[in-house]
Order: sequence, then structure tokens, then C-alpha cells
Amino acid sequence: MPSHLFADRTAGQPPERGTVDALISQTRRLRGDVDAVRRDAVVDEDDPQGRWQRALCDLAVHQLDDLGAQLGQLKEGLPEGPPADGQGTPPAEETQASPDEPPRTGSLLSRVGSAQWNLLTDEVTWSEELFQIFGRSPGCGPMSLDELPSVVFAEDQALLTAMVTGCLIDGKPIDGEFRIVRTDGRVRTLHMMGEPVLDSDGCTASMWSVLRDVSELRRSERAVRETRESLRRRHDIEQTEHRMAVELQEAVLPPWRGSLRFPHGGPAALDLAGHYLPSESSGMVGGNWYDALELPGGDALLTVGDLTGHGVSATSSMAMLLGALRGMAVAGISPGPLMEHLNRLLEASAQPALGSALCCRYSPTTGTLSWAQAGHPAPLLFRGGTGRALTRPEGLMLGATPRTSYEQAEVRLLPGDVLVLHTDGLTRGAGADPFGAGGTDRLLGLAPRFARARDAQECVRSVAEEFGAGPREDDACVMVARIGDPSGRTAP
Repeated sequence: MPSHLFADRTAGQPPERGTVDALISQTRRLRGDVDAVRRDAVVDEDDPQGRWQRALCDLAVHQLDDLGAQLGQLKEGLPEGPPADGQGTPPAEETQASPDEPPRTGSLLSRVGSAQWNLLTDEVTWSEELFQIFGRSPGCGPMSLDELPSVVFAEDQALLTAMVTGCLIDGKPIDGEFRIVRTDGRVRTLHMMGEPVLDSDGCTASMWSVLRDVSELRRSERAVRETRESLRRRHDIEQTEHRMAVELQEAVLPPWRGSLRFPHGGPAALDLAGHYLPSESSGMVGGNWYDALELPGGDALLTVGDLTGHGVSATSSMAMLLGALRGMAVAGISPGPLMEHLNRLLEASAQPALGSALCCRYSPTTGTLSWAQAGHPAPLLFRGGTGRALTRPEGLMLGATPRTSYEQAEVRLLPGDVLVLHTDGLTRGAGADPFGAGGTDRLLGLAPRFARARDAQECVRSVAEEFGAGPREDDACVMVARIGDPSGRTAP
């Protein structure tokens, strides 16, 4: 850093005043805009993203303050240099702005001070601002180089000693930071820049330096680093939880792909296919499920459901609930009473949650579908090229109240009928109606395609093409059951 105290160096000419004035104006405007963004930022201690944005704004404001002060000094130009013997006074880095400029707060100028230590006379000169930085009364006088380490952090004393020694003995410029403890107990971080001042014989006569309080700047930089690390850790945690949720969901949902036929190895009495549609956000793995199970005696269990929440907690609760549902269905409990048991189980679980569910029991020998629901969309029945929603029996959401009963309904299904079971995430948001009425109409509009479909898998493919292309607010499940002829004859 070329010093104006070197007698053999001439100061360069500053740029045109108009150019510097324009830069100062631009810096002030930019500083005001950034400060407005900082004031408008909502700081939530639980939101690392918000803290990171606020920290970046703080850092930008500090840096723009520094830039504005430096441009102000550039505008005023360099003061006259000292005599060639180097016995002059230290430079006036804290030059005030011109009278036509708006008054400054002084917050930055008070953070920059200068000092000179004369090695020939032991005279020490401090600027007024440097006393403010150290929290030292001018009446106590400036500190000598020997006294200076007494206020410096023990860990930083070796660095300061090395910088001063290198400057005085080897003529090296000073450029480094150290921390001090003021008389009021406050800890500050100072950036020190300086050079030796040579006499006419080329020997070190004094040491000149500028000390800048960069505590707030370093605090802002540290806040940016910490919030960035917090965001990275949170991202890693979210990725891990997402992977666990996906693996748990895949382990619980039916392993079959394509069509599943009940009874196994026999005539095609029931043709089944299911599909899971993820949400627009890859992190929104929820508690949706679909399941089909052949029960003792030849009946089939068909069920879909959705628990509130997302992530590992939702998928683990879903796994618990689905396991209980399968066990009670195998034990012969009919859909209505089965829903009552599920409601009690969910309400008494360690992780209380709300959920909707649909449980159906189909008898291929009689063609009867018995079903109950808990705050869930009704099955859609497609027959002869048209579709309709079955009338829902009464049933509150699971976990909504400890004691409640669930009605059970029955409907006779015919060969060739197509039954569609889905979670509300499939139709919600698909139409203008927030309750999914528009989406249900779109689903019912697939009736002609279902009538032409060769199997249940082709019906599911039609649903996925209709609802899987656009953005989705929530994940969803759909399962299609195509009723065959128990005698093995091809249904019309």
C-alpha cells in the first residue's frame, strides 16, 4: 500500500469530481434499496432461509457503508504529505464530507482511526476516532507499541507482534486483523494496515497505520456462513428423511405392478391395478396408500386412504394403520366395525393424526361390495360407458373423535363394471372447486375410455395421463378394480 508519507513518492491525481459524485450517489441509492429489503425481511429463528437472507443484507449494507466512506475520502483528495524526514502527523482518513452533502451518521467514520508511533522520540499520536474504537479516554493518552498487546486477545498477540516486528525491522507493510477487549468489556475486531516511515537515510523513523473496526462486518460474514451451513444441514436432513419415507412407502404399498387378479391362479373374477402419483414437490411424501388383499374364503379387501402430514412420521403411521387394517380384515371384521377399530387405534397412537380411509370387501360369489368410509371420497362406479359416485354412508375422519360409529353400505356389482378408488389428492386442485368437484367431473369423464379398456391397468393408465401431467399440490393414490365373471367367461 503506497503511503503518502514516503518522501520519494507522488500522489496520483484523483478522478474527476463529477465521476466520484456520481459513484457516491449510486452507492447511496443502492445502500438505501438494500436497507429497505433488510427492514422488510421477516426474521424467524426457525427459518434458516430467512436468517440467511437477512444476514446477506446486513453484510451488503456494511460493505456499501465502507464503499461510501472510501468514495467520500476519494472525493476530498489526499492531504498534503509530511516533510521528507517523516516527522509529520498521521493522515486524516476521517476527512468529513463537504458541506453540500447530506449529514452522515458517523457510524462508519467512527470505525476508522489512525496512529503513528515515532521510534526516534517515542512520541505516539492517535486520532480521536482511534480513542473511540479502543474505548479509551483521550486523557489517558495513546498506547505505545509495548502497551498495545495488553488489550489484545492472547490468541492474537503473536500475530500482532509478528506484523509490528516485520514492519519495523524488515520494512514490510502491515495488513492483518486482531481482536481487542475495550475498557468497557466489549470485544472488537480490528483490521490494521500500515507501513514504516523512512528518514532521509532510509532507516525506519516511525510506523504509521490505519485501524478499522470491522466487528460488525465480520459478524455479518459469520452469520452468512452459519446460516448457509444451517441450510446445508437442513437440506441433508430433508434428503435423508425423504429417502427414508420413500423406502418405507415402497415397502408398505403393494409390490405388484400391472394387473393383479383375484383369486390367484383361478378365473379372473377381479382385475386390479393401482398407481401412486407424487406431488409437485419431491419432499411431499405423505401417508397415502392403496391396497388389495385376497381374504380367506375368496373375498377381496380393497382399500385406499390418506393420513395428514408428510415425511417419515406420516409414512410410519400409515404403515401401522395399514398393517392393522389387513389383520382385522383377515380376521373377518366387516368394513363398518373395522373403521371403528382404526379410529380408536389412531386416536390412541403415540403420534396422533387425522386420516381419511375407504374400506371395501368384495364377494365374487355374490357380486356384493360392502364398504365404509371415514371422511373419504366415495368409490366411482362405471357401467355401460357412464360413471357415478356411490352414495356415501356416514363416517367421520379417523382420529377426529374417540367414540364414533361408521355406517356400512352395499352395492351389487356386475361383470364388466369398473370401480375406481382414489385419495382426495387426485382430484383436489384439478378443477376450480377447492373440494375437488371439478376433478371428480374430469374423472367421471373418462367413462368412455374405461368402457373401451381391455383391463384395469389400461384404466389406470388413462387416469395417470389425465391427472399426472400437470403440477400437483399433494400426492395421491388411485386403484381400479374391473369386475370379471367368476365362471371365467369374458365379460362384455
